[in-house]
Amino acid sequence: MSGLVAGLDWASWVGFAGTACIIGAYAYLTFREHPNPFILHGTNLVGAALLTVSLLVHTNWPSLVLEGFWAAIAIFGLVKAIRTGRKGQEREA
Repeated sequence: MSGLVAGLDWASWVGFAGTACIIGAYAYLTFREHPNPFILHGTNLVGAALLTVSLLVHTNWPSLVLEGFWAAIAIFGLVKAIRTGRKGQEREA
């Protein structure tokens, strides 16, 4: 395992940080009854941006397209939260 960790370059570490952001945002959404949309969508946007940096170095086109959509949805969520002026939104069923 230590050989694997030592063999990772900076882009892989950036990608892992992005993955941690997206997983963290999903966990936050799941465990909070009224998640703050700025935290949720902001963390998703940061995660998508970090993964995009990693994917530009280690190109994987399907994943790069996914991150583009992930970022667009996060931006939409942030704009919606700014327009409604709500720090906490209830999830719609």
